[in-house]
Amino acid sequence: MYHRPSMLSLPRAGLWAASGALLLGAGLWSTGVQAQIYTCVDAKGRRLTSDRPIVECLDREQHQLGNTGTIVKTLPPSYTADERAQLEAQRKLEAEQRARVLEERRRERALLIRYPNQGVHDKERAEALAQIDEVIGAVHKRELALVAQRKEIDVELEFYQSDVSKAPSWLRRKFEDNEKQMVVQKRFLDEQAQEKQRINARFDEELAKLRQLWAAAGVRTGSAATSR
Repeated sequence: MYHRPSMLSLPRAGLWAASGALLLGAGLWSTGVQAQIYTCVDAKGRRLTSDRPIVECLDREQHQLGNTGTIVKTLPPSYTADERAQLEAQRKLEAEQRARVLEERRRERALLIRYPNQGVHDKERAEALAQIDEVIGAVHKRELALVAQRKEIDVELEFYQSDVSKAPSWLRRKFEDNEKQMVVQKRFLDEQAQEKQRINARFDEELAKLRQLWAAAGVRTGSAATSR
């Protein structure tokens, strides 16, 4: 028949261990001592644990855990309202800086994909400028037509001593319309010239950046300069 061993039948070492455990448990129970464990997630996303408030988490909440692992207390950030505002502003600034760096890297990758070498970049510049030149050519043709029309108007005005005020209304309107069209064409030509400058400035800026990226990637440059 099985007999449950008594404390007296245990080996001496086991008896001492069991007695010590009982005494320790009784002492903690009678004094109400509770282990203090603090835990938090720091600014780097790491879960930290300590037996005292954690320095790395002074700017954020910390949880104090009981013996069973449950939260018995929450410690608020130790900073004042002004300090927390300054800290938040600093974090926002750092986040914006990181976002700008990531965006710049994204743009650099996109540039390298679009322009794997200078030849491709020069070709696209030439095509963009050619489109503007085509528009300018059409405007020049329109200007020549307006000049020819003006000569015809001047011939007709000779009958009125070249005095527009003495000309009939239909001729005055024709004269005024011709002048307005000449002004419009001139303004449009100026705008196209400015557009060519903007295109060249953009491609120059891109090329300076691309040369750095190509050099880092080991791409050889040296394409002939594009005529402007």
